[in-house]
Amino acid sequence: MSIQKQKSKKVIPIAEEAPKAKSLYEAHKKVYPRDISGYFKNLRWLTIWITQIVFYGTPWLLWNDRQAILLDISTHRFYIFGLVLYPQDLIYLVVILIVAALSLFLFTAVAGRLWCGFSCPQSVYTEIFLWMERKIEGDRAARMRLDSMKFGFKKFHKKFLKHLAWISFSIFTGFTFLGYFSPIRELIHGIAEFRLSPWETFWICFYGFATYGNAGFLREQICKYMCPYARFQSAMFDNDTLIVTYDEDRGEPRSGRSRKVDAKQSGLGDCIDCSFCVQVCPTGIDIRNGLQYECISCGLCVDACNSIMDKMEYPRGLIRFSTHNGVEQRWTQKQILQKVFRPRVLIYSGMLLLICIAFVASLATRASFKVDVIRDRGVMSRLVSGGKVENVYQLQITNASEKPETYSISVEGIKGLSMASEAIFTVGPAESRMVAISLQIDDGSIKSGSHPIKFEIEATSSKEEISEKSIFYMSR
Repeated sequence: MSIQKQKSKKVIPIAEEAPKAKSLYEAHKKVYPRDISGYFKNLRWLTIWITQIVFYGTPWLLWNDRQAILLDISTHRFYIFGLVLYPQDLIYLVVILIVAALSLFLFTAVAGRLWCGFSCPQSVYTEIFLWMERKIEGDRAARMRLDSMKFGFKKFHKKFLKHLAWISFSIFTGFTFLGYFSPIRELIHGIAEFRLSPWETFWICFYGFATYGNAGFLREQICKYMCPYARFQSAMFDNDTLIVTYDEDRGEPRSGRSRKVDAKQSGLGDCIDCSFCVQVCPTGIDIRNGLQYECISCGLCVDACNSIMDKMEYPRGLIRFSTHNGVEQRWTQKQILQKVFRPRVLIYSGMLLLICIAFVASLATRASFKVDVIRDRGVMSRLVSGGKVENVYQLQITNASEKPETYSISVEGIKGLSMASEAIFTVGPAESRMVAISLQIDDGSIKSGSHPIKFEIEATSSKEEISEKSIFYMSR
């Protein structure tokens, strides 16, 4: 047995190389998206214009001689037009995040990754960078030729202009981003006079570099490998979710042909295997292989396929927005849309509506000022002249309105308790003021220990009242 095995064993000559092990890492292949015109392309650019006008224009809006929307880090205030929020109002930020998450769930259940294809900053800035790239380097074929040619003056010139445009746009984007946290008009003067603070310089450069790197180089890799939404989106899809679909029954078998060939008589599908849908895809996928997590539902492949169908004089819709059930059961567009209002969509919509109503109601009934009561921990109580026992408190009054307000303070809860300090204070617009309040009572009039009291603070102009509980400590 051992001799037979030894004879059957294959001996590899020394001069012959053994096959190399297959690498587990595939080198990145650059995607060169082809330009296309059509309904979804125009719709995509419409959303790009809207989102960028809002992003770049909002910091320049004024409200009561200040920036309309500003998250002022230095003063710990968040201005939203006439609304002034403080760190204590963090609950509103939590609600906004919940609303954003539910909205994402709702839109995904209805129509897939529309956010990714039309409004996501990564997709938006990638499209803007691609537009600049096309203007400077040319169309898809020209860009591929430019990248394959040897380095020379022509290549250097075009690459230099492209990166100069990218970097300029990225720095401006970083500047605008910082304008939401530091008054943007002051930033302009700071740049002109070379007196930006280190943290302002850092964030302009950091956000600009992130825009330059993500939209200029990483592009589809962010969507394919780094974005967590691409990984769990399938959990929110069902058979009635609108997605970009390829009608395999109609398109297969695919084959190239001239316009004169009768596809039905030749036993061919409507797909002429032109790969136009692949060339226009920002992530470089082939939608004919079925739904893939890399698909961002931008609809550009729909525009590309429809343009080919028009040239071949075939009906449009070989690639279209439809549902799995719609394609399988050959539903009409009306039947597909009727399935939009299914239970999960209604549940998401109901939850979103209730949270939004509660959020608006909370903002509408929100008090125009806040009060925090802090007892003087250094001295619980002390005996003062006149045979009285005194407790000292610090009241932080925060005026959340944008006009000066006067507040009157009173206290109740113990008979004979009097205020030995000033009871009326004025606080400036959107400011906080710490005031000292002294409460006194005759020694021995109440038993020793802690006694509950209540401060009543009233805004004199609006007549709003806030009650804050505390304790009065009587020493033994």
